[in-house]
Amino acid sequence: MDVLVSDILIMKKAHPCGCNRFSVLRVGMDFKIKCVGCGHEIMAPRHKIEKNIKRIEREIP
Repeated sequence: MDVLVSDILIMKKAHPCGCNRFSVLRVGMDFKIKCVGCGHEIMAPRHKIEKNIKRIEREIP
């Protein structure tokens, strides 16, 4: 899956704060994502994040 830094990921499950939108901070074997609602940063393995993505929003330059 083609995920880039600064993409917004719409996830299948919401964060405990209620927001299901996450900003991508780092890409590699692990993803570092930041909740758009509360600002909490999470690091998780790539396969776990990719299977929970519903949609990717990307800024078009």
